[in-house]
Amino acid sequence: VQLQASGGGSVQAGDSLRLSCAASGRTFSSYGVGWFRQAPGKERDLVAAISRRGDTTYYADSVKGRFTISRDNAKNTVYLQMNGLKPTDTDVYYCAAAPYSIATMVRSYTYWGQGTLVTVSS
Repeated sequence: VQLQASGGGSVQAGDSLRLSCAASGRTFSSYGVGWFRQAPGKERDLVAAISRRGDTTYYADSVKGRFTISRDNAKNTVYLQMNGLKPTDTDVYYCAAAPYSIATMVRSYTYWGQGTLVTVSS
């Protein structure tokens, strides 16, 4: 599976962005997908995850109520809708795929896309 993340940019606090993770391969629906973020010199943290069929989701406490993860298996794409962005959301965001229904641990993810930078200014 190859993943391509896009949609990052520079916005003001309170604005919204939607990240997209486009996957190649016919077995995309066999993978749970997660969005992670990472600041320079820090660990990569899970932001949100979604199950193979999209019926189960997970969110980090810091983004609950503001971010929504979804997927369209027909389009081989997973989305991360980010509303109410804060300066603390500034990071490089990565999407990743895990050969499980849903995964919350970094080591469970075997395929990674390149990052997309999100910058939120106050």
